Amino acid sequence: MATTKPKTTTTKKTPAKTATPAKTASKTTTTRGQVKAKNSAAEGLTELFVDGLKDIYWAEKALTKALPKMAKNATSPELVAAIEEHLTVTENQVTRLEQVFEMMGEKAVAKKCDAMDGLIKEGESIMEETEIGAVRDAGIIGASQKIEHYEIATYGTLVAWAKTIGEEEAAEQLQMTLDEEKEADMTLTEKAYNTINFDAADEDDSSEE
Repeated sequence: MATTKPKTTTTKKTPAKTATPAKTASKTTTTRGQVKAKNSAAEGLTELFVDGLKDIYWAEKALTKALPKMAKNATSPELVAAIEEHLTVTENQVTRLEQVFEMMGEKAVAKKCDAMDGLIKEGESIMEETEIGAVRDAGIIGASQKIEHYEIATYGTLVAWAKTIGEEEAAEQLQMTLDEEKEADMTLTEKAYNTINFDAADEDDSSEE
C-alpha cells in the first residue's frame, strides 16, 4: 500500500515595511526661542547697513530736538555751551548721513530708533527727578554720556560694515562722525570731573547741615 507524503503548507513572507524618513523642517519653521524674521528682513550686509543708517538718521534728528531742552535745563555756563556746540555738530551729522544715503543710491529715510527714543525719555525723566542746579547738571551729563556711548557703538559698527562691503567713502564720512562723538564724550567727562560732579556732591553736604 503506497503511502502519501503529507502536504506541507508554505506561508508567503511579506516584505518588511521600510520606515519612512522623518520630514525635515521647512526653512520658514523656527525652533523654540528663535525669532522669526519679518518679511522685510535684511538678507545681506548691504541691506543691514542701509537699515542701520535709517536707524541712526532717526536718532540724530530726534537728538536735535532733545538737546535744546537739555541746554535750557542746565545751569552751568560751560555745560550749556557744550550742549549748544554739540547741537551744531549733530545738525552737521544729519547732513553727513544724508550724503552717505546718496552714496549708497538710497533715499534718506528715518526709521524709529527704539534705543535713542528710550535714552531721550530717560534723560527727560532724570531732569524731572532732580532739582535745578548742579545736581540736575550732573544728571544731564550722565544722560548725555549714555547717548554718546550708544552713538559711538552704532557708528563704530556702521564704519566696520561700510568697509566690509567696500564702501570706503561712506566709511570715511561715518568715521568723521564717530570721532566727533568720542570727542563729545570726553568733553562731558571733563565737565563732570572738573566741577559739576563736585558741586553736586557739595549739595549733599549742605543738605545734611
